[in-house]
Amino acid sequence: MKLKKSCMMNLKNSNNNVQNNIYIIDKPIHWTSMDIIRKMRGILKIKKIGHAGTLDPLATGVLIVCTGAMTKQINTFMDMPKEYTAEINLTAFSITDDAEGELQVVKPNRIPTQEEIIATLQKFVGSIIQVPPIYSAIKINGQRAYKKARRHEKFKMPERNVTIHNIKLVTYTWPTLTINVSCSKGTYIRSLARDIGTALHTGGYLTQLTRTAIGPYTLHKAISITKLQALQEEQVV
Repeated sequence: MKLKKSCMMNLKNSNNNVQNNIYIIDKPIHWTSMDIIRKMRGILKIKKIGHAGTLDPLATGVLIVCTGAMTKQINTFMDMPKEYTAEINLTAFSITDDAEGELQVVKPNRIPTQEEIIATLQKFVGSIIQVPPIYSAIKINGQRAYKKARRHEKFKMPERNVTIHNIKLVTYTWPTLTINVSCSKGTYIRSLARDIGTALHTGGYLTQLTRTAIGPYTLHKAISITKLQALQEEQVV
C-alpha cells in the first residue's frame, strides 16, 4: 500500500495535520505502548489515535503512532520489517524471557567462544519457528496469555513462523552478548534470546532491547514525548 504524502511531513510543518498524521516516538523504558497513546491523546487533544506495534515496558525505541485518518495505515506500518539492538544474558533463563521474570540460573559446562556465538547466531537467519513468551499479549482461547500465566494456569503457546533477515554480533564478553537483529513482523526478540541460549547450551534472557527502526522510520528520526509536549505547547506541532 502506498503511504499518503501527509504521513511523511516533518513535525515542525504539521500544525494543521495533528488530526491526521504519524509520529515517530522514542518510547522510554518502563512506559507501556498504551501509556504513550494515553499521553499523546492528552497532548494532541485527539481521540482517534493508535500505534503500529507494541513494545514491552522494558523496551525502548521506535513506536509509530498514527492519528485520525492515518490510523488506516497502521497495518501497513506493522507489516514493515523491524530492526532491534538486544542485550542477552547467558547465565539464566527467565519465566518472562526478560529481566522482569524469576530467573533459573544455568551453569554451562563451558563458556562459548566468540566464534561459536557467531556460528550459532547464523543458524537463526531465515525462516524459523518461534514459540512466543507465555507472558505476552497473544490470546489463548480468548484470553491474553500473560493473564493466564499470572494465574499460574497451564497452557501451550502456539508456534509461529517468523523471518530473521539478519543477525550481527555487536559485542560479546561473557556472560553478555549484544546483537543487532533485522526481522519480520511478529518476531519476539525475547524468544530469540531464549532460543539462542538453548542452542548454546547456556541460559538466555533479554536484559535490554531497543527498536531502532520500523521500515524507513529510524530512531534518529524519532521524537521523545517530552519534546513532543514542548513543541505542542509552543504550537509548533
